[in-house]
Amino acid sequence: MDATKHYSVALTVAGSDSSGGAGIQADLKTFSALGVFGTSVITAVTAQNTLGVRAIQTIDADLVKAQLEAVFDDIKIHAVKIGMLHAPEIVEVVADAVDKYSPGYVVLDPVMIASSGDSLIKKDTVAVMRRLLFPRLTLLTPNVGEAECFTGTTINNDGDLYRAGEMLLDAGCRAVLMKGGHLKGDRKNDVLLIRGKSPVLFSEKTVDTVNTHGTGCTLSSAVAAYLASGCSLEDAAGKAKKFVTGALEAGADVKTGNGHGPLNHFFDPEKLIIWR
Repeated sequence: MDATKHYSVALTVAGSDSSGGAGIQADLKTFSALGVFGTSVITAVTAQNTLGVRAIQTIDADLVKAQLEAVFDDIKIHAVKIGMLHAPEIVEVVADAVDKYSPGYVVLDPVMIASSGDSLIKKDTVAVMRRLLFPRLTLLTPNVGEAECFTGTTINNDGDLYRAGEMLLDAGCRAVLMKGGHLKGDRKNDVLLIRGKSPVLFSEKTVDTVNTHGTGCTLSSAVAAYLASGCSLEDAAGKAKKFVTGALEAGADVKTGNGHGPLNHFFDPEKLIIWR
């Protein structure tokens, strides 16, 4: 009998946030908080804080490819979370890696605009993302603005969320978690649409806080972490929604910087999961 022990392992492919609240840093914190061993491939380096993004430097596509190969060639990856892909050539490299290594789960958080309102993606990247990544994903997790960009529609309510989600399924996605966090109301509703299944609604109370930096990164990486741990997509999405709400509540009145502060990822950390 093989007595070798293994961690649940997730990989984040994303940009670095120097303030530590979003991107690679938020993803690794989320993986750790949920008991999953985190690995990383950095696609861009940003100079940013809680007030905004000051500069972005895209990592050369060849180096992104080398990072991906170094991780996949050596470590069993159970789930991949993809975040900031600043340029078309980075999208192409990531799509090639998904084809080459066939990870079990791929979650894309299509990071386009920071909480401060700063753009994080080149305009011509959107079309390449739709064409190359949509068919390869387990799940797409757009917020309202990102979904509007992909579909060309306006989203003002839950009904619009459903309609935009169906459009994204028609565009090639197998499953979409439509995030309604930017919509007004005393509840924050997310809708999970899976091709061939009935929609699932996840609803949590609105947390009154300015500390929302990295919320989208945290949600998508939480989904990836739960998938890596063996959860179904429906369970992973529901648990991730509750985790984000808990992290928002735990960090709601903590001041970090002078703008949109981070979540409290470690409000109830898990021990690192070990499988035999």
